[in-house]
Amino acid sequence: MSSVYQINKGINQSIEFKGLKAQYIWYLGGGVVGLMIVFAVLFIVGIPSLVCVALIGTAGTVMVIKIYKMSRQYGEFGMMKALAARQIPKCVKVRSRAVFIK
Repeated sequence: MSSVYQINKGINQSIEFKGLKAQYIWYLGGGVVGLMIVFAVLFIVGIPSLVCVALIGTAGTVMVIKIYKMSRQYGEFGMMKALAARQIPKCVKVRSRAVFIK
């Protein structure tokens, strides 16, 4: 007898959108919002609109390339692991034997 219910096989998997995984989607969204704010500030200050579009277009392209690179390089949890690995000391130096005497 066949089941009438559809099975969702994507349960407990991280979200992915056009190759971006997990938190990188939020990073891209935040970057886009930030670039829109920078564009508005530049336009209000009086910089010509074509210069504003060129600056924001260049910055946006660089941002998208960097975020996609981080998403491919680190994956879902890799960047957090890389940042945590930097916090681990290379070596522990003990200058006194008092720790071992007690």
